[in-house]
Amino acid sequence: MKVLTIIKYLFTAFGIAMLLGTFWISENTRTFLSKAVTTEGTVVRLIESWSGSSNISHDSKIYRPVIRFTDGNGSPQVFISSSGSNPPAYSEGEKVELIYLPDDPQKAQINDLFSLWAGSIILGGLGGVFLLAGAGIFLVPILKGRKNDSLREQGTPVETEFQTVSMNTAVSVNGNCPFQVVTQWKNPATSEIHVFKSDNLWYDPTQYIQNRRIRVFIDRNNPKRYYVDLSFLPKLAE
Repeated sequence: MKVLTIIKYLFTAFGIAMLLGTFWISENTRTFLSKAVTTEGTVVRLIESWSGSSNISHDSKIYRPVIRFTDGNGSPQVFISSSGSNPPAYSEGEKVELIYLPDDPQKAQINDLFSLWAGSIILGGLGGVFLLAGAGIFLVPILKGRKNDSLREQGTPVETEFQTVSMNTAVSVNGNCPFQVVTQWKNPATSEIHVFKSDNLWYDPTQYIQNRRIRVFIDRNNPKRYYVDLSFLPKLAE
């Protein structure tokens, strides 16, 4: 549980930090666009480079265009695009639209969506994923608690028979899976058997449950909505 707590805080912090970084990059791009002027350049060659991994492979190779243009003062300028792709997005001799700062022509960019906004889009996407994951870990127990409170107050209590304690392998934290108490109840009105599983427990409660009947609060209109009352169990030490 401590690991899960650390994870939710880290994910939330990373998400917020990435979104703040996205805002900073976007503001810099907007400032650049407000001061930049447009011109036309020519791709004079393509530079091969490798992205990400130290294991050089065909898949990791990218091609960045080297572009020559003439600034507003008539001076020739050459710059290397910071973005690349495989296959190359441009070919030698191709004309491309550029934007640059008149007082610093080397601060130039190809005038397209990817070159200008790729950093913001990628960082913002990652930030959103991390923030949603962290916020989800925060919100799930809160929403679960509200549902349980509602069932305790408005649900119908039924006495169920303890069946077993199973391990919930669908959830794993630091290599450990939580336990669930499984009970069943025969609905006298329909003679149907209902099986209920408790919320996750981070210790094996078997020795505290044997030969017990367990109260479950159910929604009479939808028995699939229920709460297994394990308030009699000892609390896990922090």
